[in-house]
Amino acid sequence: MREINLDQLRTLITIADTGSFVEAAQRLHLSPPTVSLHISELESRIGTKLLSRARGKVRPTAIGENLVRHAQKLLADAAFALDDISRQAQGLTGRVRLGASTGAIAHRLPQAIKILAHSHPHIDVQISVLTSQQTLEQLKTGSLDIGIVALPQTRVNGLRINAWSRDPVVAFLPSKWKVPDEVTPDWIIEKPLILNGSGTHLSQLINSWFALSGHCPTPRIKLDYNDAIKSLVTADYGATLLPLESDASFYNGEHFTIRPLKPALWRELGIACRDSENDLSVQQLLKVLSELQETPG
Repeated sequence: MREINLDQLRTLITIADTGSFVEAAQRLHLSPPTVSLHISELESRIGTKLLSRARGKVRPTAIGENLVRHAQKLLADAAFALDDISRQAQGLTGRVRLGASTGAIAHRLPQAIKILAHSHPHIDVQISVLTSQQTLEQLKTGSLDIGIVALPQTRVNGLRINAWSRDPVVAFLPSKWKVPDEVTPDWIIEKPLILNGSGTHLSQLINSWFALSGHCPTPRIKLDYNDAIKSLVTADYGATLLPLESDASFYNGEHFTIRPLKPALWRELGIACRDSENDLSVQQLLKVLSELQETPG
């Protein structure tokens, strides 16, 4: 037995509205036999009469009136769904799942999200705090659409990773300390240190910087939240090495003293996404991120 379809329901609603098979056929641009077929198929499927004639007009039966109410809601829901999907297909609405570290979320993403919200206010960006490795794994499984990851990364089949930003790693030092113009591993290894957890890419980068001078740092505490680390520096708890993601003048003075490292150290970030075709909403955010890309210096 054939299932009910939206065309049949639309025909029923139009007959109920016009009170005529002929007028309904004209309004729907259908032939009268097609209109009659729609109603007979509906009545066959439901098992009862849906329309009756009274004083020359066609009117719904009690059951027919009930079905008309349901049909109107179904057609409205279908129209809304098609409009919603159409807007998503055009990149006007949608959901983008993004993974990034706390540092990238705090200092890089707000500007991109602000720009996207202005141009495409109905695209929802859902952010997960993840390490670079976790981000790449979830991109591979389809749990994420875009990732901001530390560079370099080994090539991953099915993913593409483009360079995005390059920040110098500097020393954040308590303002009360007497410090040199440049911070070397030999100097800072003697100080109390607050460093990232050992599972982060930044930790590996900093350990390699110390290792070049034959040192292996033992921090007082390990944290993965850079703003918390900076708060401890302001409390004179110790020094840290972190990417400088804003202008140095914002930090220097009352709260921190910032010094460049010698030898210089850089933290690079890349934008990762799947090689396969991405939704237009994903492409919109990728476009914004690309426009904010920094030229490595």
